[in-house]
Amino acid sequence: MLFKYKALKNGNPVEKQIEAASKAAVLDYLQKNDYFPISITSVESKNIKLFTSFGSNISFNDVVNFTRQIAIMVNAGLTLVDSLEILKRQINKDSLRKMVNDISASIKAGEPFSTALKKYPKQFPNLYIALVKSGEASGKLGDILLRLSDNLEKEREFSGKLKSALIYPIVVVSAMIVVMFIMVTFVIPKLLGLYKDFNINLPWTTQILISISDFSSHFWPIIILVVFGAWTLIKRYISTKNGKYLYDQTLLKLPVFGEIIKISALVDTTRTLAILIGSGVSILDALAIIIETTSNSVYQLAFTNVKRKVEKGQSLGVSLEQEGIFPPILVQMSLVGEQTGNLDDTLMRLSKYFEMESELATKSMTTLIEPLILIVLGLGVGFLVMSVITPIYNLTSSFQ
Repeated sequence: MLFKYKALKNGNPVEKQIEAASKAAVLDYLQKNDYFPISITSVESKNIKLFTSFGSNISFNDVVNFTRQIAIMVNAGLTLVDSLEILKRQINKDSLRKMVNDISASIKAGEPFSTALKKYPKQFPNLYIALVKSGEASGKLGDILLRLSDNLEKEREFSGKLKSALIYPIVVVSAMIVVMFIMVTFVIPKLLGLYKDFNINLPWTTQILISISDFSSHFWPIIILVVFGAWTLIKRYISTKNGKYLYDQTLLKLPVFGEIIKISALVDTTRTLAILIGSGVSILDALAIIIETTSNSVYQLAFTNVKRKVEKGQSLGVSLEQEGIFPPILVQMSLVGEQTGNLDDTLMRLSKYFEMESELATKSMTTLIEPLILIVLGLGVGFLVMSVITPIYNLTSSFQ
């Protein structure tokens, strides 16, 4: 945010503008630099904000690139402020430049880097801030940022593979449902209307299709409203605590998708735990961050129970085993990592193993889904063809 201040320095009036997170940050900056503040006012333009708000959201890719660039410059020997100033001049995206400006101004005002990042919780979650804070405390911020950027890039690559694998079946199934709805509601009633003028016995498939078509053609607006209303109610229920738990629990029980969701959750949690523990974060603080960052509420509850048991002095491996939802390899390797004192390295190796398992499961899913979609599509088309063509054949036979 841009502020304009009036102050006195050595008895001389000064009037300038400065980027800062708040008026308090500006006041702190003035006092530390021997200014006597007179007034501080915001000069941010509402018109500019209106036009830059469209398409100005900071994406996950922006955060990944920001972390990598800062990590490289800090490890090259540049100060954090100099790195941010260099990065600011290279940014073309207004929202990202504004964020970097704000962070830089906060650091200039005396705030730690981790505190400045807290003002952007959507872009920098607790995991990110905890690692930065650990790097500041240990004096190894550059190393921590490099490790963090590696983690973010792996996360981006992994999520990209999952999305690309799921796009094909989702698009095909969605298109199939839409085409079937349009055919049954608008096209087929016109074809089947020809049969009403002839006294012929219609096969049961045609009678079913006529009933579905009549209902859809007369009540299609109601069908759309009912579907939309049901979707809205389901979304609202899922947003509740009980609904979210039931939804996540159901997803984990799905035949093929459930296994992929399980492994994906384990990839994220093991990698995150490995980085946190390797960066000097205590196991309890690491588990607290895992609980906050885990999206699946079933695993969230499990890690909450694990954290409670670890607080009482129980080992991590035994606590994981007692929950019953973690695979034996995670339990065994956690016990080995605790006994050898290399828990972070063991968990990182596990995350790579789970990542490979996830890729194999995703490939198996796509291999299974493609012929399944073709079979369902073939059955649907065959049903339509039989329902429309068979009466025509019966009609021509009766004329002969």
